[in-house]
Amino acid sequence: MSAAKEPSAEFSDLVDRATKGDRPALETLMPLVYAELRRLAAHYLRGERPGQTLQPTALVHEAYLKLLKDRPERWQNRAHFCAIAAHAMRQILIERARARDALKRGGGQPRVTFDEGLSAAAPETSIDMVALDAALDRLAELDAGQARIVELRFFGGLSIEETAEAMDISPATVKRHWAVARAWLAKELDTDR
Repeated sequence: MSAAKEPSAEFSDLVDRATKGDRPALETLMPLVYAELRRLAAHYLRGERPGQTLQPTALVHEAYLKLLKDRPERWQNRAHFCAIAAHAMRQILIERARARDALKRGGGQPRVTFDEGLSAAAPETSIDMVALDAALDRLAELDAGQARIVELRFFGGLSIEETAEAMDISPATVKRHWAVARAWLAKELDTDR
């Protein structure tokens, strides 16, 4: 027998057992999922506009409910779970941004462009989420893989290696596509302005 499993292997094992109907595995998995969602929510909300009222806990609860509807049997491993959670949180934030913008119709809020210097792990400035979502949709029409990498890196906070694992491609490919996608988005969002 081996020593303690690494967290990703333990998560994958729990997912595998839960998908086979192991109720104790599902009950063990849920707090781990919640902790991962909390981390992602905090990451997302650092990039929101100042004065926004959504707290990480509320975003976690909304995403958690959305993910439970998707059912754990879709989760293959930790990286895949993060990818699904990143997409769910992106959808929630976009829905909230659209609702807010519909009420305010701009409300005098300045639009901020996608900054090539933004770190995937710690965005420092607010982003026009609706404009970014629209630009990502346009990028997905041109190159779905690059759009997915942006979603995983920027929205999901995944590292190059985690993104490579989630997409089943090499880290070098992720780096290359990440650089191209950031440049394309920066140009696209600047044009939108």
